[in-house]
This record gives sequence, structure tokens and C-alpha cells, in this order.
Amino acid sequence: MPARPRAAWPLVAVFTAGYLAAYLLPTVVGRLSSGLGLSPAQAGLIGSTLLLSSATAGFALAARVERYGERRLARLGLLLALGGYGAAALTSLLPLVVAGAVVGGFGSGTATAVAASGMAARRDPHRLTTLGLLSVSATAGALYLTIPHFGGGHGVPFAAIGVVAGAVWPVTSRLPGPAPVPTTGRVTSARLPHRRAGAVLAAGMLCWSLAQNALWGVSGRIGLTQAGLTEVTVGAVFAVALGAGLLGVTGAGALGARLGRAVPIGVGTVVIAGCVVLSSSARSLAPFAAGEILWNVFYPVVLSYLLSLAASLDPRGRWAVLAGSASSLGVACGPLAGSVLSSGLGFGGMGAVLGSLLLATTGPLTLLASRPRGVVVATPQTVVRAEEFSLSV
Repeated sequence: MPARPRAAWPLVAVFTAGYLAAYLLPTVVGRLSSGLGLSPAQAGLIGSTLLLSSATAGFALAARVERYGERRLARLGLLLALGGYGAAALTSLLPLVVAGAVVGGFGSGTATAVAASGMAARRDPHRLTTLGLLSVSATAGALYLTIPHFGGGHGVPFAAIGVVAGAVWPVTSRLPGPAPVPTTGRVTSARLPHRRAGAVLAAGMLCWSLAQNALWGVSGRIGLTQAGLTEVTVGAVFAVALGAGLLGVTGAGALGARLGRAVPIGVGTVVIAGCVVLSSSARSLAPFAAGEILWNVFYPVVLSYLLSLAASLDPRGRWAVLAGSASSLGVACGPLAGSVLSSGLGFGGMGAVLGSLLLATTGPLTLLASRPRGVVVATPQTVVRAEEFSLSV
């Protein structure tokens, strides 16, 4: 396969469009409940359905991005996101809203799969991942500040996600097309490497993401009902939290591989578990804001190291897509799990369960990240040892 002297920033843009729906989940679920008169569990189920559709796209495309080409799949994903979320925003008929969310979610998952696969094949996937998280955090933070000023109703957050997908469309022209077909007429498929390590990572990321997004899916309700805040105040807290996340990602970029992956993953997950407990038990602005802000500082840091760990397991990006899709599956189950747990145990009891689950994932993920792998990662551009990926250019 010939070298592809392509800029990496289009992948960051596609990553932003694909990940944005998960970042806006609290306001999507909250607006579904208030705008369509749904119960919290019903609204959470729609949010979970959207994200489950996104995860399904990732699993389906894990080994096919190279075959069909980043450009073609990215355009398909963005088109589905624009059409699906746009349709959900323009109607108040529940079946059509759900259908639009499913189509839009599949488009988001397709875009994320393209970005994850492309980033894994570049020279420095950790750096690209941090840039992608910086971009989506900044975009979501800006939207949390602006969405409350566009009135009520469920359509505004859906429309915002669709508009971002449409805005990213032009940059797909800078992505590569399908891989050339060998002279045999068949596209060869190498065996998926490190299956045991990849399976442990995927399972751990599923539980890791489920625990956090169970809280993220009901954070808006915690702020509004338990902490007694207004929607504008809650939106401002989320915006500040996502802004703090930018600092966390910037710190991860500066830290690079100096401490390896095990320390950021292990310590970061323990801190996140504490933040989950703090935020879920908050009854005023101070603890709610503190939990959300500190949580969002560490979440993208740990996520960036988990995604770079997945990228190091396979230079073709298949484990990056599969682990990312497993994480998306956990994200998809999060809103429903959060609604069910909070309804049965209260927000505080839910936080205790989720914090315990996070602590249970810490050991396996830290152990996996601490094992040096001497894996030679070959890309069309270069050959780099997997454990030597750093954030420096």
C-alpha cells in the first residue's frame, strides 16, 4: 500500500462530529423528557438506543474501513448523522424521533470508526486522540452555553449535532479512498493480533464507560432536581467542566509517555470513581460543580491513554475500532442504567454502585497497560515501536 502523505486534522474533525452525540447526552436526554413528556427512564432508553446504534456501526466496520476507504465511509456517516438528527429535530412524533436518533447514531458511529481507524494508522495515535478530545470537548462546551438560549423543546440538541456533521462534510475530501486491490483480485486480511489483551481491554472499556455515562446521562437531573439548580446554571457547570477537560487533555499531551500508560489509567480511574460518588450525592452547587469539573478533567486523560493502548495492539486500527465500539456500547447502556439505578436506589446509591464498578475495572486495565509489548507497529508512513508512541511531533 503506498504512503499517504495526508494531513491528520480531517480525522480530528470527523472524530469531533462522531463523538459529539455522546458528549451532549445529558441535554439530549433531558430535553427528550421535558419536551416530549417522557419519563426519565423512557428518555434514557432513547439515549441508549442512539448510542447503541453508534456502537453497532463501530463493530460492523472494524475491519472494513481500509477496504472501503476513509473518505467514502466518513461521508456516509456524516450524511446519516445530518439526516437522522435533522429529522429527529424537526418532528415531535415519538416513532420518528426514535428512528431519526437511530439513523443519526449509526452515522455518528460510522464517523467515529473512520477516525479511530485512521488515527491508529498514523505515526502518533495518542497525540491525534488528544487533539480529537480537545476538539469535541471545546465544541460540546460551546454548545452547552448556547443551547439554553434557543428555547425549550427536544429539537435543539439534535439540530446542533446535525449541523456539526454538515459542517465537517467538506473536509472529507482530504481523506484517502479505498486501499488498492492486490493483483490477486482479493483484499488480504491479516489475523487480528493480541486477541486476549484486546478482549480484556474491550471488556474493561465497556464497564469503564458504562459506569461514567450512567452518571453523565442523569447529571442534568441531579443538578436540576437534587441540587436545585436552573437549566442555565447546569449548562454553565457542564460548559466549565468540559473546558476543564480541555486542560486535562492538554496535560495528557504534555505528559505524553513519560509515565507510561499504567499510572494515568490506574490513578485517573480511582479519582474518577471518587468524583462519581461526589457528584451523585450533591445537594448544592458547590459539590455538584466540583464533582463534574474534576471528573471531566480526568475522564479525557484516561480515555486518551486507553485509546492509544488499543491503537498499539494493531497498526491497522482494528482493535482501536473494536475497543472504541465496546466503549460506545457501555456509553449506550449508560443512560438506561443510570435511570434504573437512580430510580431504585436514589442518586447517592447509584453513585456508590457506579464508583465500585469503576474501581473493579482499575486493576485489569492498569495491569494490561503496564505490560511492555515490544510490538513493532508498521504503518505505510513509518515503523514505530508501540510502547514508544509519544505526543511530541
